[in-house]
Amino acid sequence: MPPAGTTVPNYLVFAILTTVLCCLPTGIAAIIYAAQVNGKLLAGDYAGAQAASNNAKIWCWVSFGVGLFGTLFWILIFGAGMLRHLR
Repeated sequence: MPPAGTTVPNYLVFAILTTVLCCLPTGIAAIIYAAQVNGKLLAGDYAGAQAASNNAKIWCWVSFGVGLFGTLFWILIFGAGMLRHLR
């Protein structure tokens, strides 16, 4: 059992932002795990809350990475198309 007053980050804001701004499917997974953290803490399941928090963080970063990669890929493709039309 953790010491009293111990908190576990739920990453819910990060999950929502990466869902809206980056990648919907992986962001939804992040939201699902983030939403489980507080409930597990209230139930006394500290290990489960920590696992859900870690999973939420992983899915947030996956969503961010997919969104970043997709944006860079789109810029490269769009930029190459624009360059071809300028010649």
